[in-house]
Amino acid sequence: MLESLQIFFSQTGFSLLPQHPQNLLMICVGLVLITLAIRKEYEPLLLIPIGFGIIMGNIPGAGTSPDESGVIHYLYFGIKHEIYPALIFLGLGAMTDFSALLSQPRLMLLGAAAQFGIFATYCGAMYLGFTPQEAGAIGIIGGADGPTTIFITAALAPDLLPAVAVAAYSYMAMVPIIQPPIVRALTTRKERLIKMKAPRAVTKTERILFPVVGFITCVLVAPKATTLLGMLFFGNLLKESGVTDRLANTAKTAFIDSITIILGLCVGAGASAERFLRADSLKIFVLGLAAFSVATASGVLLAKLMNRFSRDPINPIIGAAGVSAVPMAARVALTTAQRED
Repeated sequence: MLESLQIFFSQTGFSLLPQHPQNLLMICVGLVLITLAIRKEYEPLLLIPIGFGIIMGNIPGAGTSPDESGVIHYLYFGIKHEIYPALIFLGLGAMTDFSALLSQPRLMLLGAAAQFGIFATYCGAMYLGFTPQEAGAIGIIGGADGPTTIFITAALAPDLLPAVAVAAYSYMAMVPIIQPPIVRALTTRKERLIKMKAPRAVTKTERILFPVVGFITCVLVAPKATTLLGMLFFGNLLKESGVTDRLANTAKTAFIDSITIILGLCVGAGASAERFLRADSLKIFVLGLAAFSVATASGVLLAKLMNRFSRDPINPIIGAAGVSAVPMAARVALTTAQRED
């Protein structure tokens, strides 16, 4: 009887945990993410799947790592081959209202300015000894867009994917903590109280033409972005056409929610202790924080610069919304403005 119990215990994860203390540490990381999502409500739709995935991927002997044959291994195919990011963009397109951009095209510059975070982080990563491909993958964290980060990293530096993806989504969830101090430090109260003119009404024709014309123009400039942009603009066309409401509603609800669940679990499960607990991971997290900070600051500073040459001033707070963390950055900008006035 005792021997049977010993055999049983030797086959459990409890017997393997002392041999893999690093896995226990990663399980604690997963628990922290879940706690932040539930207690602090830091983007629970992202952090709960990722946190639970980290726990799943680090149970000793469970075979739930993407490197082992199992369900997660096959689901991870969608990350390795950039399938899930593209599908996420389809849902995002169906959720996005471009009316504000169409009524004030100059706001597009704020989004462009926020991309300085990418270039600053790229230079920092190169300085820390990463290869150009790895630096490019890390730099894309500055775009503050989880699906894009996964898409680019899977293509350029797949070995860094777990650390880069977890860093990107973690910082996206912490946008409410990162952005407000930067906005307040770079603006005066008078600037934060600027009242902007109400945007003009955008016609239905403009809203329908934009995804078609925008897609063709963008992919002719950057053909390799066709997959992501195609899905984004296609989703938006479903929304704006007025004749595919059923498809648009599915894309922006059940469809994107399902992909988000699978994506989060796979990203978390990919963060095994062997892949994640490396010196490079710490560098990536530091660079990721710098990327978000520079991106936020760039958008705010460009808004201040534009005010020097514009008759219609822009509230520089919305420069922070140029960061692509959708919809977190826009929500933070709105909340910050409401606190001021």
